[in-house]
Amino acid sequence: MKVGCIDFFETGLFAPIFNDFIKQKEELKSFYHRYPNVESFQAQIEEKSESSVNRDKLVEVLEKQYQTVEQLEELVQDNIKSLSDSKTFTLTTGHQLNVFTGPLYFHFKIITVINACKQLKAKYPDYNFVPVYWMASEDHDLDEIKSIQIEGKKYKWNTEQTGAVGRMAIDGLPELAKEIAGEGSIFDKAYSNAENLADAVRAYVNAIYGEYGLVVIDADDHDLKSEFKHVIEDDVIKNTANQLVEERSQALDNIGYKTQSFPREINFFYLKDGVRERIVKEEGVYKVLETDIQFSETEIKAEIDQYPERFSPNVILRPLYQECILPNLAYTGGPAEVAYWLQLKPVFEYFKVPFPILLPRNFGMIIPNVIRHKIKKLKLADVDLFTEREELKKQITKRITSVKLNLNDERQQLKQLLADIKQYARDVDVTLSQMTEAETEKISNSIDKIEKKMMAAEKRKHADKMRQTDEVKDYLFPSNGLQERKENFLPFFKADSQFIKGLLKAFDPFNLQFHIMRWDG
Repeated sequence: MKVGCIDFFETGLFAPIFNDFIKQKEELKSFYHRYPNVESFQAQIEEKSESSVNRDKLVEVLEKQYQTVEQLEELVQDNIKSLSDSKTFTLTTGHQLNVFTGPLYFHFKIITVINACKQLKAKYPDYNFVPVYWMASEDHDLDEIKSIQIEGKKYKWNTEQTGAVGRMAIDGLPELAKEIAGEGSIFDKAYSNAENLADAVRAYVNAIYGEYGLVVIDADDHDLKSEFKHVIEDDVIKNTANQLVEERSQALDNIGYKTQSFPREINFFYLKDGVRERIVKEEGVYKVLETDIQFSETEIKAEIDQYPERFSPNVILRPLYQECILPNLAYTGGPAEVAYWLQLKPVFEYFKVPFPILLPRNFGMIIPNVIRHKIKKLKLADVDLFTEREELKKQITKRITSVKLNLNDERQQLKQLLADIKQYARDVDVTLSQMTEAETEKISNSIDKIEKKMMAAEKRKHADKMRQTDEVKDYLFPSNGLQERKENFLPFFKADSQFIKGLLKAFDPFNLQFHIMRWDG
């Protein structure tokens, strides 16, 4: 792949808080710990080395979880074992358990941490760096994950299960896998041999990325949650995180940024038997919404101690849980994730857990040959691709036409003439001034209409160019959204078995720009 890059702010697609984080704006620096460059990791390694993580328990849980995986890559086994070594650290990304991997950016996240580990190993050879994919197996928003788009066509997993998605049975997915990916594909094998969605995702992610040493972790686990009991009890009983995050969110608001996430008094769901519902405290009683389950304070403390796996953190405390159980140096996520992490630093300070480096995931657009040829004919630069569709058509039309399409000079001349007329009318009768202004507005609107009709007529003369523009925009921005957030990777993978390797070569995890990838497919 040939790769070009443009700055995020040039795309016009990213929120100010993300752009300002990338630009290291001074006002934001107190909201994160260290900026994501290779040199920052030396201090991060030293700080994390002093933090307590139950490495032996982590290895034990991972080895147990990987028993469901056939043909486990040796590098994955080595990476899991290495986590017991105090000189081994992780770089982590997290994502929902979308069916068939979901949109392209799922892969971009994983590739970011794989490549970052490689670069860190080259820079710090005395340490080991393990890329980790954290499965969001406890999420319960099934509607958000049960469909995918492949070349414009939508496929849906029809199931009415409830509760944590990772625990859901994969009924119906083996049949869908045969239809979408084909019999004998990695998805066919994963869905046919798994008991639940988490096991299936681990299997196909291992099939795609095992050779690069990626370790998949499912944190929906009794032993791992046991390491987090002190935080669970603090949040449920004392509500410390709520106050800290609210204060931090207000500080962001005071300097002009909208906050991404909103804390609650209790930031845990109760997770059991197909139920994942919020815990609330009402009149001294702890209740699980939409159920009859309730606890006294003594009872809920006992529940936390005996069954910590039944307490599922929301977006406010899931990051802290991750950092408590992993020897982690950096978290890789998208703009929304970076934004909500910026609200959380005081929570980490309170619990004395090092705040990780926030490494934005790679962002990219894949342009195959057929689209590349159209872009070349239209003479578009990379940044032009992000221009709004109708505005882009105007720009192209103005560039290729031989006639004058704007009336700016005439508009200015008329504006001066009308101003003179207004003054003459005012000199005759001051009450005529308002009428003159109204007539001037009508004339101005008429000029706008004439100009628009001239542009529309000229566009019709260049219908072929306009059609090509639509084809480019439809491919790169399906449904007016970024390609990486809409399209699945399967069409690219089917066309080129080396597609993942191509992405690994194309992306640079520490090049914090938008990647434009011209793919020979």
